[in-house]
Amino acid sequence: MSDCFICNKHSGTIQTSGVAIYEDDYVYVGHIDRNGDPNYLGHIMIDLKRHVPTLGDMNMEEAKVFGMTMAKVSKALMESEGAEHIYSYVLGDAVPHLHMHLVPRYPGTPKEYWGPNAVYDWEGAPMGDNDDAVALCTRIRTYLENPADE
Repeated sequence: MSDCFICNKHSGTIQTSGVAIYEDDYVYVGHIDRNGDPNYLGHIMIDLKRHVPTLGDMNMEEAKVFGMTMAKVSKALMESEGAEHIYSYVLGDAVPHLHMHLVPRYPGTPKEYWGPNAVYDWEGAPMGDNDDAVALCTRIRTYLENPADE
């Protein structure tokens, strides 16, 4: 799919922020890229590698891996990065290639900034550049390779 952002990312045609957190035959996990704008640190995307538009288009093996990956990465954000809550959502309107957003909420986030998009608006939100995203990705990858407990 030459016009698909996620397919192009997986083929190496375009470069995104951070580094791969996890990758296997079914999924790719990485940090969101905001085209040079500061990143909300920990906003992770889990991409299904096969080009399908929605959750209902996955086969059962893909669904199993996708769900397990979502749980493991969410736990890593909580354990490694200290997140107190993980928001998750799939929209698919702008990019019709299945990907799930995981957005952590960190301790101290005022209640009026709770929500997967509202956390970006908080002036105390943990924002960072590509180096910060790479460091976070590396910590999450290390955690996934050496989990405290399964």
